[in-house]
Amino acid sequence: MQALLKKKEAASGRKQTFYIETLGCQMNAKDSEKLAGILTDIGYEESPSEESADLVLYNTCTVRENANQKIYGHLGQLKKLKKKLHRDMEIALCGCMMQEPDEVAYIRQKFDFVDIVFGTHNIFKLAELLYRRETEDGMIIDVWEGTDEIVEDLPSVRKYSFKCGVNIMYGCNNFCSYCIVPYVRGRERSREKEDILQEIRTLAEDGVKEVMLLGQNVNSYGKTLEPPVSFAELLKEAVKIEGIERIRFMTSHPKDLSDELIEAMASSDKICRHFHLPLQSGSDRILKAMNRHYTKDRYLEIVGKLREAMPDISLTTDSIVGFPGETEEDFEETLDVVRKARFDSAFTFIYSKRTGTPAAAMEDQVPEEVCKERFDRLLKLVQEIGREMSGRDLGKVLPVLVEDINHQDESMVSGRLSNNTLVHFKGDPGLIGSIVPVKLVSSRGFYYIGELQA
Repeated sequence: MQALLKKKEAASGRKQTFYIETLGCQMNAKDSEKLAGILTDIGYEESPSEESADLVLYNTCTVRENANQKIYGHLGQLKKLKKKLHRDMEIALCGCMMQEPDEVAYIRQKFDFVDIVFGTHNIFKLAELLYRRETEDGMIIDVWEGTDEIVEDLPSVRKYSFKCGVNIMYGCNNFCSYCIVPYVRGRERSREKEDILQEIRTLAEDGVKEVMLLGQNVNSYGKTLEPPVSFAELLKEAVKIEGIERIRFMTSHPKDLSDELIEAMASSDKICRHFHLPLQSGSDRILKAMNRHYTKDRYLEIVGKLREAMPDISLTTDSIVGFPGETEEDFEETLDVVRKARFDSAFTFIYSKRTGTPAAAMEDQVPEEVCKERFDRLLKLVQEIGREMSGRDLGKVLPVLVEDINHQDESMVSGRLSNNTLVHFKGDPGLIGSIVPVKLVSSRGFYYIGELQA
């Protein structure tokens, strides 16, 4: 492929460029860093926009229907761009949406100008797929149904020099009745503990201060290994790595949350005081229909244990409104959990029917107007409690990892507390990537205005 790129460069008089658009979760963001690494290794340079790119790659999400529609909108714009300005532009699609056969068939039929389609299991083949596109006719489609393979040591182009995601596992075995992820990401498979730790050591040597351990359900990490390893054991080893000052993780399933994990978190200041614990519903009846394997009381028991072990912890969650069969009484149970758990913030969603999941075929689909009314009530409650919770550290001096120049005021920088709350304060861009002491002088609802301390 490198030789073919050289020919293109000679013909055009410039380097070939790529642009990656990422939709969806942190797992997709990490995959995009690997895709960028592969493209950079074979000779591409990154473009700041679609308009100027020779290769445009969309890393897709399919958790909700609107994510699919967004891709089709993008493709419509790219068709015009390719026709009018850039006839040689190549377009590639990958990610979760491409694991759905119906979507791939639709793309083949309606968007024949797309050059390459591949899925979630074979991103390491990107260079090979590009070569095939140069040497074969027609759209290249290479989507694997599943894999047991974990390819280590792929190149990566990190978005940030000072923080980085680290995959610890792939896939999901939970099969929540509303969720398409196990079908598009495959069955659960964990990376070897030593491979993960070595990656973190390498990142630390390269100046990374914060890592986020990534998996669809990190709490079940290591169950597929021989011998098995717990997530808590992995965390205890990771905190020993010099140079790493913060460790985050995403996402946890309540059914697999152990006392050992809570103890591991509480025992190290390196492990950030933020826990994302998806609720989805507060109704035991709906939780059973969702195949979530916990109850409202069990969920609140976990919340109590987390707050007892770490009183300064920030709790965030996901919740779904309008799951099939949800009654007003069921919805009130969700509101009750929100009041009792007192989340710092929550991602609230109206149920989205995903073809191929058990919930899509369930009776008693909730009317759209009912879903919207309940969504508004839940969002209002979440925001009221979130504003109260986010101001509890007012007046304290706390360490902030500086991440960027403030987008509204270039004399300020922005960063995050250990509990993931955003802080803006006057500071020099040279602070980016550093952890500095900041006094929290004003709470603005979901972020602080601070003052850098000497």
